[in-house]
Amino acid sequence: MQALVLNHGLALRADVPLPKPAADEALIRLKLAGICATDLELIKGYKQFNGILGHEFVGSVAAVGSARHRHWLNQRVVGSINIGCGDCELCRQQGAEHCLNRKVLGIHAYNGVFADYFTLPVANLYKVPAAVDDSAAVFAEPLAAALKVLEQLPAPANQPIAVLGPGKLGLLIAKTLSLAGHQVIVIGRSARSLLLPAQWQLPTALITELCDNRFQYVVDASGQAEGFRQALRIIRPRGTLLLKSTVSTLEPVDLNKIVVGELSLLGSRCGSLSNALRVLETQSVPVETLIDGLYPLADAEMALQAAAGAGVRKILLHP
Repeated sequence: MQALVLNHGLALRADVPLPKPAADEALIRLKLAGICATDLELIKGYKQFNGILGHEFVGSVAAVGSARHRHWLNQRVVGSINIGCGDCELCRQQGAEHCLNRKVLGIHAYNGVFADYFTLPVANLYKVPAAVDDSAAVFAEPLAAALKVLEQLPAPANQPIAVLGPGKLGLLIAKTLSLAGHQVIVIGRSARSLLLPAQWQLPTALITELCDNRFQYVVDASGQAEGFRQALRIIRPRGTLLLKSTVSTLEPVDLNKIVVGELSLLGSRCGSLSNALRVLETQSVPVETLIDGLYPLADAEMALQAAAGAGVRKILLHP
């Protein structure tokens, strides 16, 4: 089969053996995969990952490793990306995403989805409702990550939440917060970057127009060191800053305000795919408008170059 392999360099290979599912796994035929900012960071050296890239997907189950899982055959699925050991205390109490021995689909010690076929434990799979098209289902993983913010920022309705970064993840965060009744403002660096947030009926502002110490709650989804600096600038003393993107950078950032301002700093990762699929079923988040390109897997390297372009939101791959 063909697969996009990162191994001391990036290469699309057509001679990759078809993976064989273990007893607890399913073999999944790719339908659509999304290129994430994390994929771009992995190529730069983040996590020193070697293997097949990709973790956002919708696919269909082609085979299972055990007959007891045959009811999954031909089901259309998405999947959670963390594979825990199932034995350690953290894994049992906090979930696979915090297991110290975890593997992560296409990110750490487990081959990803930029391939004709891939495997994933059956326990990680979620059936896609019939009302959710493939072009929406492929957003289940990033939408789940966006919904996680709702659990972490119980901001009162009279306190606006600034979402820094009008990219795909920032937009998903802002829209889900808005649907939950929060006041939200999407902040970008250019008027062009704020056009789609405005189409999503979200209030917007340019970062250059904002004064220091304005917001009690700030979500940094910029994916940039400069975005983090601006988040620190616009947050009030004793405010809450939630970091929602992974960045591979060695740029220095002045952290004094965290101490002097007594800021609460939160990290935020994965969320519930069940919740994400329920939201997608309502069609209340127009995820398809985030798609800026669709490429065949054979053109995956070209697709990654497109995904790294300024202002590009979501690039999809199909087999």
